[in-house]
Amino acid sequence: MVEVAVAQFGPGQDKQENLRTVRMLAQEAADFGADVVVVPEYSMFTAPSVDERIVDAAEPLDGEFVTGLADVAAALKIHLVAGIAEELSGDERISNTLVSLSPTGNLAAVYRKLHLYDAFGFTESDVIRPGEIAKPETFTAGGLTFGMQTCYDLRFPETTRHLVDAGTDVVVLPAQWIPGPLKEDHWTTLVRARAIENTIYVAAADQCGRGGAGNSMIVDPMGVVCASLGESPGVVHSSLTAERVREVREKNPALELRRFRVAAP
Repeated sequence: MVEVAVAQFGPGQDKQENLRTVRMLAQEAADFGADVVVVPEYSMFTAPSVDERIVDAAEPLDGEFVTGLADVAAALKIHLVAGIAEELSGDERISNTLVSLSPTGNLAAVYRKLHLYDAFGFTESDVIRPGEIAKPETFTAGGLTFGMQTCYDLRFPETTRHLVDAGTDVVVLPAQWIPGPLKEDHWTTLVRARAIENTIYVAAADQCGRGGAGNSMIVDPMGVVCASLGESPGVVHSSLTAERVREVREKNPALELRRFRVAAP
């Protein structure tokens, strides 16, 4: 069994203040007994639009912000997953990156967002470089394998299936799901759909406030919402087990019965 927490807040343009908020939320989650804590996309820096400000704020993986996340993970003895703006050597653009820090403070896994948010009037690709398609980096906790994806990736079911083919039992999904007409309905529907069709857990941590729709949640392999938040900052947690994954897959062996496979283009 592993205790997983999702935390939501509205990051701003002060990176140190954002780090302090992550530390506070992670401490609250650890006090509940969380082994894995997931915070939103762009937890490091968020401006009203994705532009040159986030490029200027970007840092390498060994920069001050990720080092701060590592200190939090080590101090609390948790796995900590967070979204950062990663500086890329030799490129004017940056990467929208997720990092997983281990309970020893080591970098356990990295994911660079594949599907950029060039939709609903936004063009993330103006300043963000999409990640390369590769074998997913995963990490383990409590006998479960965790994979990572980011926000707009949720609208592409093959992304989640690619993680499941790599052995993932739990998808952690940091997001800045921009509010708008029907957007909250899309979010809750798609998070549950990805869990149901893949018979996995999904732990989705969204931004809240002006830049995010909130509604962070943890969903089990049958699509049951185990824990959720509304529109305000906070933390919720749930116990995840390998037994639940096996139980659901015995009832619904959809992965065994499928007749198509996901392949990179």
